[in-house]
Amino acid sequence: MQTFTVLFLIFLLAYMGVQLWLSLRQSNYVSQHRERVPAPFTDKITLEQHQKAADYTLAKGRFGRIELMIGLVVLLAWTLGGGLEWLDQAWRSLNWSPLYTGVAVILSMLVIGSLIDLPASLYRTFVLEERFGFNKTDLKTFFIDVAKGTALTLALGVPLIMLILWLMESMGDYWWLYAWGVLTAFSLIMMWAYPKFIAPLFNKFAPLDNGEVAERINALLARTGFNSNGIFVMDGSKRSAHGNAYFTGFGKNKRIVFFDTLLEHLTPAEVEAVLAHELGHFKRKHIIKGMLVSITMTFVSFAVLAWLMKQNWFYQGLGVSQASTYMAIVLFMVASPVFTFFIGPIMSWWSRKHEFEADAFAAEQSSATELIGALVSLYRENASTLTPDPLHSAFYDSHPPASIRIAHLQQHNLGVT
Repeated sequence: MQTFTVLFLIFLLAYMGVQLWLSLRQSNYVSQHRERVPAPFTDKITLEQHQKAADYTLAKGRFGRIELMIGLVVLLAWTLGGGLEWLDQAWRSLNWSPLYTGVAVILSMLVIGSLIDLPASLYRTFVLEERFGFNKTDLKTFFIDVAKGTALTLALGVPLIMLILWLMESMGDYWWLYAWGVLTAFSLIMMWAYPKFIAPLFNKFAPLDNGEVAERINALLARTGFNSNGIFVMDGSKRSAHGNAYFTGFGKNKRIVFFDTLLEHLTPAEVEAVLAHELGHFKRKHIIKGMLVSITMTFVSFAVLAWLMKQNWFYQGLGVSQASTYMAIVLFMVASPVFTFFIGPIMSWWSRKHEFEADAFAAEQSSATELIGALVSLYRENASTLTPDPLHSAFYDSHPPASIRIAHLQQHNLGVT
């Protein structure tokens, strides 16, 4: 067995072991705290609602562990099990050019992967989400979404894959700099285009009606000097009962989007506070910082890929006999998460730091009390657990645990920072 194969298996074992251990910790911790609502929430969330959130978390955890084991089997089947080798040789037998062979291999792998994931997606939507009262979609809408997503992936992905493979074949040792530039430009264009051209393919967006909510929002935007291309309400209730709000777009094409499900459960003052939090991300330059980190990570990834694609042990150690540009991409895609999972906790910590900063901005520009009320409503309506395992939360959660986040906001009410 090759050294890299042994290294891959060691990292894979650690990757799987840590995730299973954290998942079991989360389940045990949530179960232990299921019978009592945490003190800060006793007057706002009933025991029944708290237990629903706990049961929802436990059900997602059980299914997540099953998915994790299936993912392990699929990954080993693709690599050391010879799946990628078989796929590569099957397309090579047609004697197409390396460019078209590479596109065919990558697309067929993605299609097979999507088909493998489809039963899990169906179960998650029509069993798990349905059981807890969140699913609002039907099979027709589900498969129409799948068809639209597939068509969009083909329309945008095939030209991008072809261009990157062509650069790898044609631009010499520094192809990765050109590829990095192309992918960065593509990502920026997609950020700009998403709200106007892509999102409407899946949901309807209507301008926010005039009223107290609109008046409060317009006053907040004027107060903070934020210019957007509109405030929209999305028909999120068409697919799910979960509520949310977000910014989307880039440059002058920025939009503020509220789920209709969120507006149903929040007062106008709470909606204003939620928007102030989202504005905090923009005003504290979290979006730009996130883009810069993503661009930097893409740069490093392409540099590493450029080195790996020249190493025969990289291919052979993962079950592929012949080196090629496209197989280097495929192997990098499937293997890199195993070696980089330790970055996850760092990114989660960074994200939570940004959430605290956005909360502070909301407390300054709107009301910490109203934001607390909005958060409690969101925790309740989305069945978010109030008692996550601290270590699991530190590893995975992009948002601070409910009790800690609200304690920080209460400090702002007391004038403590």
